[in-house]
Amino acid sequence: MTAPRITICICTYMRYDRLPSALDSALKQRLDRSLYRIVVVDNSPDHPAAEAFGAPYQDGDFLRYLVERTPGLSNARNVGTRECGTEFIAFMDDDAIAYPQWLDQILEGFSRFGDQVAAVGGKVSPIWEAPRPTWLGDTMLGLVSVVDWDGEMRIAAPKEWLAGTNIAFRTQTIMDAGGFDLNLGRKGGGGSLLSNEEIVIVNHLREKGLVAVYAPEAHVQHLVERRRLQRTWFRKRMAWQAVSDYMSDPKASVAMALNGWDWAMGYFFELPPRERTVRGLYYDAESSALMRRQLDALYTFTLMQLAGFDGVPEQDRAALGRL
Repeated sequence: MTAPRITICICTYMRYDRLPSALDSALKQRLDRSLYRIVVVDNSPDHPAAEAFGAPYQDGDFLRYLVERTPGLSNARNVGTRECGTEFIAFMDDDAIAYPQWLDQILEGFSRFGDQVAAVGGKVSPIWEAPRPTWLGDTMLGLVSVVDWDGEMRIAAPKEWLAGTNIAFRTQTIMDAGGFDLNLGRKGGGGSLLSNEEIVIVNHLREKGLVAVYAPEAHVQHLVERRRLQRTWFRKRMAWQAVSDYMSDPKASVAMALNGWDWAMGYFFELPPRERTVRGLYYDAESSALMRRQLDALYTFTLMQLAGFDGVPEQDRAALGRL
């Protein structure tokens, strides 16, 4: 009997309206079922309800539904990693839908480039729950996990990041890296938008000389909820990205913020005069270019707040007092 090679891990939190579609796409992979497994890790707070929902999905070794009582996406991913029992593990979100060739292409990515490959990820297309706003430009789509680097399957360039809703690893490399950082990743109902848990793993592996592969045909669709298509959500998302980057690498993130400080300060001079105060960071820009500028300025200011504005020139400190 052929041993399974890869496990699909779906971590979920109170998404019983969306999870069945994700599971259906996992079950419809064209890869032979003898070669893969599915593990669901349910982090929902109502444990009896989670167990009741998951009961019909238990299918021996092929499909396991685990109710995990310790909250947090990073912890759930670590549980899935420990429990998978396969050489590779592929993560997708509970509101994603994988194309039938997804696992085939992930395994091809690992096979084509050899043992140096630690991670493979692919294209992520949006499922818009509401019409895309005019202010939401292409350069902001990464904040809702849209990924499209174009081209053919290849070793990903350093700036070609992979999304957590479509990323696979050699299981042992996650274990060797100490697992996903429990200080990062989402917890609970969305009050925190901490991220970077998979990026930290990928960067750790790159430091060891391993590589990530971008496989565009390893394709998933991912829901962009109506509630996220608000400027307020994007501001919150960008501020939490600054916090995540600071927690991941304080020195590098602050250096980047200082390097872009003049550019961030210049944002205010693009606003109408009455908006050239701190509320300019919350100005409802209609232009996608100006909205992008606002998010970058908010990111920079958040990082510098975390650093106590250490390194900001004195004249700019004075200017901040007038905002």
